[in-house]
Amino acid sequence: MHWVLDVAFGEDQCRARVKNAAQNFAILRRIVNNLLRADPTTRVGAKTKRLKAGADDRYRAHVLELVALR
Repeated sequence: MHWVLDVAFGEDQCRARVKNAAQNFAILRRIVNNLLRADPTTRVGAKTKRLKAGADDRYRAHVLELVALR
């Protein structure tokens, strides 16, 4: 999991150092990683899924709907 967070999300490059910001961002990255891994329809890497969710409103809605269905 650390490799995916580092490569796809650039976790080691995060400059958040104020109070709990680094911890909060780490939790958000893990949540997003779990959401993207739960999507069985797109067979690409985590980085591509993350970029696709950022650019495509329908795909982002689809990924967020996976949470509502669980």
